[in-house]
Amino acid sequence: MSLYLRSLLFNIGFYLSLLVHIVIALPTFLLPRRVLFAVAKSWIASTHWMLRVFCNIGIEFRGTHHLPNGPLLIAAKHQSAWETIGFLPLLRQPMYILKRELTWIPFFGWFLLKAKMIPVDRTAGGRALVKMAAIARRRIRDGEGRQLIIFPEGTRRPVGAEPRYKSGVALIYADCGVPCVPVALNSGLFWPRRTFLRYPGTLIAEFLEPIPPGLPREVFQQRLQAAIETATAQLAKAQEGYEAAGNVAQAEAIGKLLETAPDGTVRMKDNRDPIAQKQAESGTTRTERLGDT
Repeated sequence: MSLYLRSLLFNIGFYLSLLVHIVIALPTFLLPRRVLFAVAKSWIASTHWMLRVFCNIGIEFRGTHHLPNGPLLIAAKHQSAWETIGFLPLLRQPMYILKRELTWIPFFGWFLLKAKMIPVDRTAGGRALVKMAAIARRRIRDGEGRQLIIFPEGTRRPVGAEPRYKSGVALIYADCGVPCVPVALNSGLFWPRRTFLRYPGTLIAEFLEPIPPGLPREVFQQRLQAAIETATAQLAKAQEGYEAAGNVAQAEAIGKLLETAPDGTVRMKDNRDPIAQKQAESGTTRTERLGDT
């Protein structure tokens, strides 16, 4: 079966399954929130089944022992639509920070509000950032004890693209006072953004060693980015078969970002864009701090 046909079958099945589960979930508007999450996890299970059957994509979670019970911040690399749903089966009732426009979608958006996700008005600048942090603190630390999933770069980034971490995650980390688990992944090799093609292979999400609370924001930001980017690059380089799957351009882009240290370890090169570096040295704007969540 061709790559195109496999991808077509998956995409049709993905949206049909979503529609079926939306119908199944309608009664949950009158039921406890945990019932809605049970339906959502069923939809994700069907998605993972179709990825395996139609697209020959396996899902592997590593380092799940780094996920403690109780309040937690999970900061993940964002390459694909997969990670917006893929972590849900591992957690009880996690929250996502997402753009407000998603809550306007009939039924689907209403379910997001029912699940108490955190919508953000990206046009509101710093005011939205402060409000987002306050909501996160209340739901994570001050009673609800939930786990928050956030994408520090705000929006999906292509495989091998220069990292652009925003300071919103550091604000939430400092405000909530809970551990942060970095997550590296290689989802962009198999479920790339802005294309319906799904490439075969093993999609890996690796939960890294938690960063303890209480670090200065700058130290936390640097430690988070170094952990995620290095592990993500290693996952991409170690993944066998992605060139054969048609991702030659992605493989070349990844190779340009890696170097071997004197001790033999693989790490990210310092390939920062000079314009972005100059902006970072002079301070980011309020919009940059918020990001495209």
